[in-house]
Amino acid sequence: MKKKLLALFLTSSVLLSLVGCASSSGSANTSGSGAASASAGSTADAGSAGGSSSNAENPLVLTYAEVNPEDSIVGQVAADFKTKVEELSGGSIIIDVQYSGVLGNESDVLDGMLAGSGAADISRISAFSLNSYGVEKSVLLSLPYTFESRDHYWNFAMSDLADEFLNEPYENGIGVKGLFYGEEGFRHFFTVSPVSSIEDFAGMKLRVSNDPVMNGLVNGLGASPTVVAFGELYSSLQSGMVDGAEQPIANYKSNSFPEVANNLILDGHTLGAIEIVVASSVWDSLTEEQQNILLEAGRYAQENNRKNSQAKEDEVLAQLIEEGCTVVEVNDLTPWKDAVATVIEENTKGQEDLYAQILAMK
Repeated sequence: MKKKLLALFLTSSVLLSLVGCASSSGSANTSGSGAASASAGSTADAGSAGGSSSNAENPLVLTYAEVNPEDSIVGQVAADFKTKVEELSGGSIIIDVQYSGVLGNESDVLDGMLAGSGAADISRISAFSLNSYGVEKSVLLSLPYTFESRDHYWNFAMSDLADEFLNEPYENGIGVKGLFYGEEGFRHFFTVSPVSSIEDFAGMKLRVSNDPVMNGLVNGLGASPTVVAFGELYSSLQSGMVDGAEQPIANYKSNSFPEVANNLILDGHTLGAIEIVVASSVWDSLTEEQQNILLEAGRYAQENNRKNSQAKEDEVLAQLIEEGCTVVEVNDLTPWKDAVATVIEENTKGQEDLYAQILAMK
């Protein structure tokens, strides 16, 4: 009898120990990356709101992925968003920004969010990154020479039409919801060898991210589109795998590309429209109050971006020229626009009226 009691006592102790370990592990997850784990243990406390309860002692941590460094224009957008979310929530929501591609390149992060991996809850993406996932409207933002100026873009980005674009992937069940738009300046080509006109691109291998519009643009220039991951672009330029690429001016410098491709031609083929997205599963787990905090913080970050992007770009361009970068102005965009006319026609089919609305916002 004593042996049976002893065995029962030992078994109970082991079970209690295992329960304690599991409880401890769950607590650790709520303070780590990913809202799914943060909200899982608190949904019961949220009541009929169906969201995630949190406070400064037990904050909800949302991981934000950014492939560029903190000192870039888009890095500043992340920093502003983080600051405002934590201020508005009183510290009950923490934005854990992972800069410089720590969580992977843009497409890998987005794939993970759509698959529900939980590695990133929020991500800054190029506005056209969702094109290949069945989002139709955003392709219009990537078409070359759509926006004549920054003011033209911001007229769109702060309009009701922009909200329609932002909500499309969420409404279609694709897996993310757009929070707000921003921009990182016009995108320009940079090359290893000097380029002074459109004719100089003939035969060059230009890096693309496997986007149909960008492929069409590069082909229109007479060059060969070559798919290279962003994280491998520096070494690809260095090795000669590609002869050039394109980026906004600030990203061009912050990623040290002038070290291996010190020639910049200011064709401004596309405005670097950006979009901050949140995983649909994360958004649905939040209370209405938490959702409103993210939206208000987004408006704050967006406004700062609108005010500061041009000045930051001008500052970087001046530094590049001072450091010896060869910068070529394009005074006549006519041949460039002619080269991409087919790309625009092919990618506006069925959305001609919507595209016309964007063009009319200038």
